[in-house]
Amino acid sequence: MPSILIKLGERIQKTMMKNSSIEVNGKTLNIETGRIAKQASGSVVVTYGETVVLVTAVSTDEIREGIDFIPLTVEYQEMSYAGGNIPGNFFRRDMGRPGEGETLTSRLIDRPLRPLFPENYRFETQVIATVLSTDKENESDMLAMLGASAALEISDIPFSGPIAGVRVGRIDGKFVTNPTITEQVESDINLIVAGNRDGVVMVEGGALFAPESDMIEAIFYGHEAIQPMLDMQDALKAEVGKPKRVIPPADIDEALQTKITEIATPLLREVIVTSDKMERQQKRKEAGEHTLDALLDEYEGKGSEIKEAVDDLEKKMVRHMMLSEGKRIDGRPFDKVRPIECHVGLLPRIHGSALFTRGETQAMVLTTLGTERDEQRIESIYGNHFRSFILHYNFPPYSVGEAKRLGGPGRREIGHGALARRALLPVMPEGDDFKYCIRVVSEILESNGSSSMASVCGGCLSLMDAGVPIKAPVAGVAMGLVSDGDKVAVLTDIIGDEDHYGDMDFKVTGTRDGITALQMDIKIERITKEIMQQALEQARDGRLFILDEMEKAISQPRADVSEYAPIITSIKINAEKVRVLIGPGGKTIREISNTSGARIDVDDEGIVTVSSPDRDCSDSALKMIREIVQEAEVDKLYMGKVVKIMDFGAFVEIFPGTDGLVHISQLANERVNKVTDVLNEGDEVLVKVLEVGNDGRIRLSRKAALGESLDNVS
Repeated sequence: MPSILIKLGERIQKTMMKNSSIEVNGKTLNIETGRIAKQASGSVVVTYGETVVLVTAVSTDEIREGIDFIPLTVEYQEMSYAGGNIPGNFFRRDMGRPGEGETLTSRLIDRPLRPLFPENYRFETQVIATVLSTDKENESDMLAMLGASAALEISDIPFSGPIAGVRVGRIDGKFVTNPTITEQVESDINLIVAGNRDGVVMVEGGALFAPESDMIEAIFYGHEAIQPMLDMQDALKAEVGKPKRVIPPADIDEALQTKITEIATPLLREVIVTSDKMERQQKRKEAGEHTLDALLDEYEGKGSEIKEAVDDLEKKMVRHMMLSEGKRIDGRPFDKVRPIECHVGLLPRIHGSALFTRGETQAMVLTTLGTERDEQRIESIYGNHFRSFILHYNFPPYSVGEAKRLGGPGRREIGHGALARRALLPVMPEGDDFKYCIRVVSEILESNGSSSMASVCGGCLSLMDAGVPIKAPVAGVAMGLVSDGDKVAVLTDIIGDEDHYGDMDFKVTGTRDGITALQMDIKIERITKEIMQQALEQARDGRLFILDEMEKAISQPRADVSEYAPIITSIKINAEKVRVLIGPGGKTIREISNTSGARIDVDDEGIVTVSSPDRDCSDSALKMIREIVQEAEVDKLYMGKVVKIMDFGAFVEIFPGTDGLVHISQLANERVNKVTDVLNEGDEVLVKVLEVGNDGRIRLSRKAALGESLDNVS
């Protein structure tokens, strides 16, 4: 009987389970549904190589009242067991605070999904992507994005998909779809492109100084690559998709809308031409309150609807002003960057500091130099590694004139910091060129427009002020778009309201030679190639203008690091001397560190790194190290110490850990009958090296050193 039930269960399972597969970069990409997590509104398992991701989508059937946004949460989690690891925390559990990589991937998935829900959708919706297995070569983030779209597509949740995303690399001049982790090391472009049938909806990534034309080519190569993934989802939806919920359109009181327009329009005309942000906010507040007061008696209980309608009216007026009148809120031409001020070296004890101000956006960016021991340890399912360049972004509430509780960094802060780090990473010194661990912190002091791009510009200035030998200055600018289908306005250096009321937020960073990072989000269904080309060219002009302004403050890295930065020196010793330097149980190297006050690290190849708070400590440590690891040289004089007496001669330690033999015949010019007639243990004696054998044995002579000046002692 049990065997019959098992076979019956297998037959039912096979009937319910559906698959869709394609080939991508020589490997099978498969989406499966109907076998696990069946109580979710939609669930799929995405497999690529031996990397497996489960993605579920669930929506409640109750409307969340009192909100004016889509209540969507996206959670991406990398389970330790996926990489064959046990968590390193005290409880040995996953599910703690998400790591930086998990947070960034959650944002990455959320951004292309959110614009595709109905505008008045107010049902709590959650997408969870769980990495179940990783082969540590094929990354899971793009699988999670694909799975999120597929799970929503087959569910009853209203969603204007499908979408898909791919990672685009370029190796030896050829584009590669979803390059492996190993291949990414060889790639000069690492770009994530998400899109639908009609166009690109999101871009995120970086490059090694790629020209604008190459980035356009990479973006639309990625758009072409996602088309088969959209076909997969369409096939699944046709087979197992549930009927979509019908979201009734919002009830619009036309009479109320007309009255709001009549009352608010004259007031909003003043709002949308007020260039100062705080003054504009005050006028906006007064316009909203006046409209509300005028209508609340007649339309009691519709306060939130009135406020929303006033905001919608302002949006329409701002967009009309741009598209029909060619004017921006602050009066600038579409392609002009706001006034810029740059200052460096503001704080005396900080290793590097800069204040970057662009219009009403201001970032104070600080650079701190540390040692190898300060590097950030990154733990993930792909293994552990250390990060020597760290960038953190802080957004205190006073930067936008608010009073809120201070807390740890949220997703936005982590995302902005990651973008700024990606922008600066290609110009950072590599390997042995600069031994310091570098931490950059961007404190946003004022915000109206892209503070992440201010962090890039201020970060570059701060690094140069700290004496970090970057390869070239980097700047960034945020681009915007307003379009009604026929008319298009591409905006350089957008302010906050232009971002809020516009259709695109496109951030571009780079040097004079090319792009280092991109990030694009749009609120419309797609963006054309022509618009993207115009935005990139306009961004390049803006970037060059900003670089000119930055270089007025500092044009290249300072020749030396701050006097308050740690001193880091590296020397190479004979690898055979490493054990001597370390000493039994680390005794010798600890004694040097304790005596000198310096940190000392040595690797198996004999690279010794000394880091210390000042030059005296460093010199003291280096002197002790050289004394211990020095090697005897033929014909050199040494003041040694007798450590052992034998019948045939005396062993003399010429420096710590190294001794040689003075044969009885080399003790004096005259014949010596007994070694102790000339030397005893503990005596100091001047000797000359006669020979260093292949086996390391050293022959010394006291006789050859007689009459020599002590000034010649090594």
